[in-house]
Amino acid sequence: MTKGTEGVEKPLDKMTVKELREIAHAIPDLKGIHGMNKQDLLDAVKAHRGIKEEKPKTSSRSLRQIKQHIRELKALKSEIAPEKDRKKSSILRRRISRLKKKTRNVA
Repeated sequence: MTKGTEGVEKPLDKMTVKELREIAHAIPDLKGIHGMNKQDLLDAVKAHRGIKEEKPKTSSRSLRQIKQHIRELKALKSEIAPEKDRKKSSILRRRISRLKKKTRNVA
């Protein structure tokens, strides 16, 4: 006997639309299954199974606060530049880079 995934169900988020439709057909009182997109099907199946949607962790800072902090760090970096302190300059550069990535996630 070979090992397989026949008895194990994939996570709902990883399923294809076709697989989600098959599951949705088993749900009574659900109409218009073929007209639904993947997110609608996921929501319907999760609601039927009683799965609560976990919201991703968000940062406590708003976009404006992060951008303000970036401006402050850039000003600090420009003050350090004439001194040619490479270590502090690289630390600030990495902090600015990380904050820029955070702004993309928050937006």
